Amino acid sequence: MKPFRSIGASALLFSLILGVAHAAAPDLDSRRKALDSLIKEQWEYTMRNNPEWASIIGDKRYNDRLSDFSQAAIEADLKASADWLQRFEAIDTAGFPVQEQLNKDLMVRSLRQGIEGARFKDWQMPVAQNSGIHLDMPQLAASLAFDTVKDYEDYIARLRQLPRLFNETTIQMQKGIKDGMMPPDFLIPKIAKQSDTIAAMKAAASPFAEPLTRLPATFSNADKARLRKEMLAAIDNGVMPAYKKFSTFVKTKYQPHGRKHVGLWSLPDGEARYAFRAKASTTTDKTPEEIHQIGLAEVARIEGQMLSTANKLGFKDLKSFNASIAANPDLRPKSRQHIIDLYNKYTDQMYAKLPELFTLMPKGKMKVVQIEEFREKGASGAQYNQGTRDGSRVGRVMVNTGDFAKRSTIGIETTALHEGVPGHHMQIAIAQELPALPQFRTQGNYTAYAEGWALYSERLGQETGFFSDPYSYYGHLQDEMLRAIRLVVDTGLHYKKWNRQQVVDYFHDHSGIEEVEVQSETDRYIVWPGQALGYKIGQLKILELRAYAKEQLGGKFDIRAFHDQILGAGALPLDVLEARVKTWVAGQKGA
Repeated sequence: MKPFRSIGASALLFSLILGVAHAAAPDLDSRRKALDSLIKEQWEYTMRNNPEWASIIGDKRYNDRLSDFSQAAIEADLKASADWLQRFEAIDTAGFPVQEQLNKDLMVRSLRQGIEGARFKDWQMPVAQNSGIHLDMPQLAASLAFDTVKDYEDYIARLRQLPRLFNETTIQMQKGIKDGMMPPDFLIPKIAKQSDTIAAMKAAASPFAEPLTRLPATFSNADKARLRKEMLAAIDNGVMPAYKKFSTFVKTKYQPHGRKHVGLWSLPDGEARYAFRAKASTTTDKTPEEIHQIGLAEVARIEGQMLSTANKLGFKDLKSFNASIAANPDLRPKSRQHIIDLYNKYTDQMYAKLPELFTLMPKGKMKVVQIEEFREKGASGAQYNQGTRDGSRVGRVMVNTGDFAKRSTIGIETTALHEGVPGHHMQIAIAQELPALPQFRTQGNYTAYAEGWALYSERLGQETGFFSDPYSYYGHLQDEMLRAIRLVVDTGLHYKKWNRQQVVDYFHDHSGIEEVEVQSETDRYIVWPGQALGYKIGQLKILELRAYAKEQLGGKFDIRAFHDQILGAGALPLDVLEARVKTWVAGQKGA
């Protein structure tokens, strides 16, 4: 699901915090069944209309389809959303159990947010240097299971539809040109270059042919030969020409219209557009100015901790310490595999610590793998790709090993905690496995919750004995500094009208983050306005709730029980998460 925004939640919070139960009406059972039926119906609609997402989470029913990105489909979906909203709002949840009331309220928030955000027509700017059809589609195969002949046949059917989806994307980009919905001009050549790189590949060597490396031995020789021939033909005759056509369009028709300013303020209705993004990402009512000031305060606080670490290692200031790190060959990876090995080492260490912190544990496994080389240049240092609920595909921490000699090892320990356990993998796997929640919640996501939890998880490493190496601890602080800097520079770009160089300079003035990451992070904030705000805002809220619970419960406080409350209801907006924790605290005090 898309992130939810905080709307109409006061009644929900009141009932959650005070435990108010409405008198059950005589038709309670029928109303509960009606809501449950409507939620299931809406989920089926979501799966049909988002077939790639359905496949990724393990629903194979639509494996032979690609999304419809035509204007007619977009308008039909908006109309459907309005219809869904009306039907959900019509259900009276008086007397419902708390989680069932929450099911309705979260669904209503989601639908309202989607309808409100439609006025910005974000679909007219559908590609960037780090996302879009040209990058997303080559990654799809790696996220799917290929166990049967039908799995391969379905995938080939999708490959044959890819030219259609490229054409629909191009049409939306043409509409974007007309309406002034354009990415910054300096980033557009990167999109063309990425497309050219894939278009120049031999079909068999392209990421689209990756499933051929997994042909099961149980397949007949005839099936293997047929599937190989059909897949390579689909790539050669449809996929590659579509990439070439798309690249030509980007270079000749799209590039000349790229916008000159990097901030979202330079797009139509830019101020409101960014305020909406900030609210959606943080699930709070904080203004861009408030967020900017929080960022400045956090940067100053963390900078003090970093300087203290540098002083203990014999350096008078951060500039000289950062220079020494950059020049120290012992703090550089020796190979791509060296990076993977370090991630595995720290992940294994944390698995042993989990019983000290949690009683609610995920069954789903995870592994560390290398990011595909075709997208290394625009990718972050690491990312988590979730597994399936049934365990047929494990969660994966995708690690960027490109330009390894220019990277540093000091941040790997903390990033392993963030992306894997107890960070994204633990949170997402637990949510997927919760038995009593509907799928739109077990598969749901809110940036501030998910990224806030992952950033909070880095601190849990420190509390359980990680970061014994002072350089690794400094890397931990530097990664937290990155998230604080994000609050400053994201609002700087899109609210205060900073230019790109101001962001780069701010990075250099307040961190020792290596140049390759500074550049990619800066471009990321330019094309994903507001997304980077969720990390710090979410972490600070979880820390605030933990301090509240500890102060209220005193000797009764159990860190494992607290963490189970944070993770035990799936992803939640921060206001609802706060209500949940305070209800739990009140119950603990009463007990």
